[in-house]
Amino acid sequence: TYWSDPVTSAESSLPSTNPYGNYTVVDSVPKEMLHLVDSHWYQFPPLNPLWHGLLGICIFAIGMMGMIGNGVVIWVFMNTKSLRNPTNTLVINLALSDFLMMVCMCPAMVISCYHGTWVLGPFLCELYGFAGSLFGCTSIWTMVIITLDRYNVIVKGVSAKPLSKKGAILQILFVWTMSLIWCLFPFFGWNRYVPEGNMTACGTDYLTKGMLSVSYLYVYAAWVYGLPLFVTVYSYTFIVRAVAAHEKQMRDQAKKMGVKSLRNEEAQKTSAECRLAKVALVTVSLWFMAWTPYLIINYTGMIDKQKVTPLFSIWGSLFAKANAVYNPIVYAISHPKYRATFMKMSC
Repeated sequence: TYWSDPVTSAESSLPSTNPYGNYTVVDSVPKEMLHLVDSHWYQFPPLNPLWHGLLGICIFAIGMMGMIGNGVVIWVFMNTKSLRNPTNTLVINLALSDFLMMVCMCPAMVISCYHGTWVLGPFLCELYGFAGSLFGCTSIWTMVIITLDRYNVIVKGVSAKPLSKKGAILQILFVWTMSLIWCLFPFFGWNRYVPEGNMTACGTDYLTKGMLSVSYLYVYAAWVYGLPLFVTVYSYTFIVRAVAAHEKQMRDQAKKMGVKSLRNEEAQKTSAECRLAKVALVTVSLWFMAWTPYLIINYTGMIDKQKVTPLFSIWGSLFAKANAVYNPIVYAISHPKYRATFMKMSC
């Protein structure tokens, strides 16, 4: 009844560009954006403005926390010589990727939520979708490299080749190059970046049927979700086994020596490595929790798009951006040297 009121339509700040004449979520989309909007969205009525307001507030809060949190992580690690080791170089890259995601995406989405639709034009819509894919892919593969580094240290032990600074930089360059190549494909016709159902964000096109469009999503999902998940589960399976075996050996040795526990330097070092492994495990798990809604939305759109509604598509953007807030919190709380250094620098 709110949208059927002629007074409401007349007072709208943005005139309707809907070619079908009915009240839909596409009503206020600018004309130059219509070629990117799938016909599927014309069957849904406009979202209640309350949803746009709530989404805008949430995205603004996530953006501020993400920029501040990741900015502090970069600042602390870059200004503390003792923390600038190869492993922490990967952590800095993760914080940088999350920071850039917040800077590039949150302001645009807040502006769109304020207007109730995407008002920045088709080119910026495509850049927005590209940025989300690029920084998301970079984050997950950086976490995979951190996991493999923990696997190398804990499982292989003294026989492992330690990660060098040059090796860390080469791995970071590989991650960014690989992510850039994958995310450029939609600009050349292999899928495309389009407005999402709520019309306040943009992402990959999961509604267009056709092998060319669908194949990109299947391959991309396998590369940035399936393969990293397999590597992570495989690595942590052996990490947990190695930690359990080590702890059992330590208990048996302490029992033979008639002491309660062993507190030598080797045990302390191993304990520190195990704590870092737990940090990496928690962070990767949170990342997958953040990006799984996008996977579900994309696959639902490809398999049965009638189940995808504008309100259903909101949660992908919200949860995906929330992962940028998790990482600095996890590392700040769990990394003793970082926490001590941060307290010293802040005081």
